[in-house]
Amino acid sequence: MHRDRPFDPRQPFPRFRALQAGIPRATVDSPAFRRLLHGVIVAADVPDSALLRVQAALACYFDSAYASHASAARVWRVPVQTRPREHVTVPDDSHRLRRAGVVTHRRAGAAVAVRHGVRVSVLVDLFVELAEEVSLVELVVAGDWMVRRHRVRVKDLQRAARHASGHAGRLARRAAAYVRARVDSPMETRLRMLIVLAGLPEPVVNASVRVVDGEQVRRFDLSWPEVKVVVEYDGRHHVERIEQWEADLDRREEIDDEGWQILVVVASGIYGDPGRTVQRVFGLLRARGLEDLPDRPSDDWRPHFPGRLAT
Repeated sequence: MHRDRPFDPRQPFPRFRALQAGIPRATVDSPAFRRLLHGVIVAADVPDSALLRVQAALACYFDSAYASHASAARVWRVPVQTRPREHVTVPDDSHRLRRAGVVTHRRAGAAVAVRHGVRVSVLVDLFVELAEEVSLVELVVAGDWMVRRHRVRVKDLQRAARHASGHAGRLARRAAAYVRARVDSPMETRLRMLIVLAGLPEPVVNASVRVVDGEQVRRFDLSWPEVKVVVEYDGRHHVERIEQWEADLDRREEIDDEGWQILVVVASGIYGDPGRTVQRVFGLLRARGLEDLPDRPSDDWRPHFPGRLAT
């Protein structure tokens, strides 16, 4: 427990610490404070946040504890949805606590990082921990993000997955095999996974292509350079600036002029009607004569992309 730290009512703290600090019981139990977890409170005017709730989960543990699993993911701001429970890992069973809304794990000798002032799982361990929380596709999203944003090495994720056991270990190993470097966004990962799980040849991620004049280099989100096909995710829900919109149109026309063909996918093509996206990509690759294309797409994508429309 953090007894050596100065009492700060604007940081989550066990209720008894306020009493030890000399705050009257009537004040502690008044609307001046609000409860975050059982026995853990904070000044009422402190804005709620994911970080604050993780700090509350750690407030009653010794300094050797750290946030792990979904809690660590929220502190690191990994771009995946996790379940709302908090997770704390301690070095041995003597440090375990029973707290409503908090799951306690035990792991001795683990490496720990500090993020936003909170002790958390290092990213390679978090990748395996998240295999208990998220699906295959979302775990690949997390892995791609770790590699791109924090320079985690793919081989280190694969090594951590190899040492994990049980269902989480199997899922982590499968996901680690799909993690790629230089992926720009979570939606780009989801689009790539939709394509790959449909049994289509995997596209090259962020390929840099020099055009005919030899001067310009273009980078494509997902591409099959051998047949000059590009698939890009467009996340805009409206035209942000007419100049940018026109520039994008000009760029795509230039790509067409060089013999490339671009297919743009928006969010509804992944979440709403993924089957149509699979057919669009498959049809374009077949028309362009891509080698090793199956006779028809696999249905293996369906459990991972249920969609909202009949497909």
